Amino acid sequence: MTTIIALDSNISTLIAWGNELPGDTTIISVGSPELPVAHVDIALAEDTPAESFALALAKYVDASGFVLLPATPTGRVIAGAIAAVKGLPLVTGTKGVFDGGIVAARFGGIVEETIEGPAVVLVSGGTALEGETIQGDPLTLDQAGLRVTGAESSQAKSVNLGGAKKIVAVGRGFKNEDDLKIAFNLAEKIGAEVACSRPIAEGNNWLGRDRYVGVSGQHVTPELYIAAGISGQIQHTAGMNEAKAVVVINSDKNAPYFEQADYGIVGDLYTVLPALTEAV
Repeated sequence: MTTIIALDSNISTLIAWGNELPGDTTIISVGSPELPVAHVDIALAEDTPAESFALALAKYVDASGFVLLPATPTGRVIAGAIAAVKGLPLVTGTKGVFDGGIVAARFGGIVEETIEGPAVVLVSGGTALEGETIQGDPLTLDQAGLRVTGAESSQAKSVNLGGAKKIVAVGRGFKNEDDLKIAFNLAEKIGAEVACSRPIAEGNNWLGRDRYVGVSGQHVTPELYIAAGISGQIQHTAGMNEAKAVVVINSDKNAPYFEQADYGIVGDLYTVLPALTEAV
């Protein structure tokens, strides 16, 4: 038995993995009424966060097989509760399904481990499911007394890197925050999302953490990954090493990233990126 816990409709990857795992799959929707395939629906009242159902959901879930959740902040909270209550391992850094088990990267992607289950698994990415909404069976659970008492709006655009087909990633080769616009210009031109290495998100705070690709960040599998101004240390590349085509732009011809690149451009990103934008 595989259980998918959906927090929104971006669960195409979870569905695909569930279909590859042995046994039946059950989908539990938590506050996502637009989901077209839920078997069980948990409604969220206004100002009630999904985390308030974490412990009750942990007791309810059938943990005899894999429990799949999105690798989002809320998903991590619920996954941790299920793992603790059921006494199961919590698996991160997941890459896919192989021979009935979940494959996860270990030690920064140097090796891979296959988990046979049961286990609680965080899965990065996925696009929205399409189809007419089909209401699942309503489920009422006890909830913790959590309420949203305030919200701070952010000008930063939330992104779903896991569902992106094309990504332009930026790193410390960019000298100023305003200079990131040349990466955004290219991304807009080719229909891509902008991602970054960890220092850009957590050191400089130039971009949100949901754009950070790496060992402890997002794990992505786009068709095209353009990396500009990123040296290519394993802490970053472990998050994108399943990309189908990799283009690296760096002024240092000895940058480690070139060893992983399908196409490498040795040059100043301030010259190369605008030229690419104009050319496409």
